[in-house]
Amino acid sequence: MNNTFVDLNNCNIEPIRIPGQIQSHGFLIVIDQNQIIRFYSENIHNYLKLPGVALLGQPISSIEPIIGKNEPPNFINQLIVFGRINGFDQTNPFQTDIQGQAFHLIVSQSEEYFLLEFEPSHSDLRLDIQKMVGRSISEMLADKNLQNLLNNTAQQIKSIINYDRVMIYKFAEDGHGEVVAEARNTDLAPWLGLHYPASDIPQQARELYKVNLTRIIADVHAEPSKILGEELDSEKSLDLSSSQLRAVSPIHIQYLKNMGVCSSFSISLIYHKELWGLIACHNYSPRFINYKSRESAKLIGQILSSALEFRQDEENQSTYERYKAAVSELSRNMLQSMSIEDALTISDITLMDVADVTGAVLVYENNITKLGVTPDTERLSNLISWINETVKEPIYYTQELSKLYPEATAYKQMASGMFVYTISKELSEYVIWFKPEQLQTIQWAGNPEKPAEVDVRDGLLTISPRKSFENWAETVVGTSTSWSNSEIKSILRLKGEITYAINQKASEIRMLNEKLKQAYEELDTFSFTISHDLKNPLTTIKSYSQILMRDKSMSPESLKILDRINASSDKMDQMIREVLEYSRIGKSALTKVPIDIQTLVEEQVRDLSVAYEACDLETTIGETPVLQGDPVMISQVFSNLLSNAIKYSRRSNPAKISIHGSITDTEIVYSITDNGIGIDIKQLPTVFELFKRMDNAKDIEGTGVGLAIVKRIVEKHQGKVWVDSELDRGSTFYLAFRR
Repeated sequence: MNNTFVDLNNCNIEPIRIPGQIQSHGFLIVIDQNQIIRFYSENIHNYLKLPGVALLGQPISSIEPIIGKNEPPNFINQLIVFGRINGFDQTNPFQTDIQGQAFHLIVSQSEEYFLLEFEPSHSDLRLDIQKMVGRSISEMLADKNLQNLLNNTAQQIKSIINYDRVMIYKFAEDGHGEVVAEARNTDLAPWLGLHYPASDIPQQARELYKVNLTRIIADVHAEPSKILGEELDSEKSLDLSSSQLRAVSPIHIQYLKNMGVCSSFSISLIYHKELWGLIACHNYSPRFINYKSRESAKLIGQILSSALEFRQDEENQSTYERYKAAVSELSRNMLQSMSIEDALTISDITLMDVADVTGAVLVYENNITKLGVTPDTERLSNLISWINETVKEPIYYTQELSKLYPEATAYKQMASGMFVYTISKELSEYVIWFKPEQLQTIQWAGNPEKPAEVDVRDGLLTISPRKSFENWAETVVGTSTSWSNSEIKSILRLKGEITYAINQKASEIRMLNEKLKQAYEELDTFSFTISHDLKNPLTTIKSYSQILMRDKSMSPESLKILDRINASSDKMDQMIREVLEYSRIGKSALTKVPIDIQTLVEEQVRDLSVAYEACDLETTIGETPVLQGDPVMISQVFSNLLSNAIKYSRRSNPAKISIHGSITDTEIVYSITDNGIGIDIKQLPTVFELFKRMDNAKDIEGTGVGLAIVKRIVEKHQGKVWVDSELDRGSTFYLAFRR
């Protein structure tokens, strides 16, 4: 017997992108860039009457008369040329005739190959789905309530495709899913509200749902057809990620069989480029929906995705504005009050208003101030000691405190969720927020702790998904609601305001400034070392490399190495100059004059667009109130921020940046927004640190000094700078100067 250990974790490494076979309701031909047949599905002879010759290595033109007898010569090449220019969604499906039967030809690309997939154009649907879509969409969107929207969608899709069960399935943060809406035949048991373990749809399968927005499994009992090809035995396998006919994982097929499902159809729901959930349709007898009908159904999914995004963003924006107003009020209070502690805890707006919490604690200047519902003083003291020993990051949050700190079990009802912002690690000063335990009973479709069974067949261990889908209840304890992105951003903004207020009020007496003074002295020494000990040898390295490059006897490989030495020398020289500039800012005297920001920004955008070859850049310049400041330094601030905005949005299509200024009672605030790659929320606290580069920007040129220079210049002007950003959604940098 094979003793190999198997469980549903095998799903995460199962090669579902390269299954080596397709579903048998259609057939596949794969050609290379030269139109030569490299792979084909074994069932091709069930559909085509081919001459008794080998297909591999033959040009596709040799069988074009068979797969499209009424088509013009070379029609497949014409489809590929058109599709590569305009997108294959403009050519798919191509209606053709094979042996007197109507077929859809669907073309897609897989690395250096082109997939030619042939599916019957007939469908088990009796209705013209395209004609029904418009009416169904209007009925879907009739209600603004999110749950009603989901319910309407499930009902409308069931009425269109007439599957036995239609579910809307939403993914949670941990990957498990929940049925949040359902339309079903009356003889079927309801699945609404049931949860399914993450292993039911593993991560790699969820990634493929973002590539193909619809997925049909016509008959779980049909035998798949193997793909034949000379290269299948090599290390490089045929990637079927974009294929419509891609065979189904045997584990998933068994899973559907265990549920009694014969056919399934899914439509992906996308929220900000991530998989929000699925419209999952089950039928208890085989069903086939042709490509055109699937595309019409995909349109419904895309419209629902847009509606979900709009409703969720609308809700998020409302929450964001509420938190933003609270932080702004606390900022004003701190600047106007003699006591930061009072400003944060005894006004109408307090620390409790920057997030949805039930308790908050300010540990500041040897005092512990409690707001709302919190643990008692003794327990708080013990918790603070644990935080001081354990928490290393500037911000730290959890929704399961008692799992990390068992003593918190005694007060989990009031403090299962905890968020810590460290004001000063050395002085043990913190702001702590608490969320209460959120008791919930989750109804699982089967026991999630036993997601699979292992059968022994023919002497081998075989994975078998669970067979029992009976309702299994689990009560979750010791867990709060999660900390949302809006709450994290709100607290990060407050963090900046508290730091600014502390520096303004107590800059000469706090330990932080002593450390800053020491750091500045060390930086001066470091700058001197760079000037005298690094620049000269660097110049020597560059000079010698340039001399060697003139030697005509050097091999191309050697010249390439010398060229890299030269480029690295230039990069290091740039870093040295920027660090020296960072050091000089602290010593330079300010010469404040009125600065015309409009002209400054227009000139810099024009010059930077040329430098980064951003010809299609869309720039919006709003109000630009005059600033009082050092013209050279302020120019450097805008240059760095605009340079970053253009540089990191070049991959967007189109790249967009906007610059807006506004005037409040006490400040002039500028914002610079781009639609670029964005910043991970976990890296926002360190974005202005020296030499700090974000993980997603490693392949983009930069030294990690520019934003540190911006921060130092702005603080020298007694201003403040902060950022609001999310991955793949762009960034907004804010500058605030006193009036």
